[in-house]
Amino acid sequence: MSKDVIELIGIVEETFPNATFQVKILSPQAKDHVLLCHLAGRMRVHRVRILPGDRVRIEMTPYDLQKGRITYRFRSDQRFDDEGNPVYAPAPTDVVSPRSSPHRS
Repeated sequence: MSKDVIELIGIVEETFPNATFQVKILSPQAKDHVLLCHLAGRMRVHRVRILPGDRVRIEMTPYDLQKGRITYRFRSDQRFDDEGNPVYAPAPTDVVSPRSSPHRS
């Protein structure tokens, strides 16, 4: 199975029956393009809820540029840069205080 998909970031504008959504693309590759997207099977199994205004990751096949598949819903507190890509905060450094050290002298 080949993985010929285009991954984009978008925002859900409208919900339809059968886990179908209208999504406006935020990624610079297809900015302001509107797709009709369905929910990926793994998200259906885990009952991930999607509401209008949510930012989502979309997989789109190059064969049909009007439809896509929602594969991930970003957290509401997730930050994005100017191009619509997620910004990940640096991992906190592990600082061990002397009292919680497992090796005591």
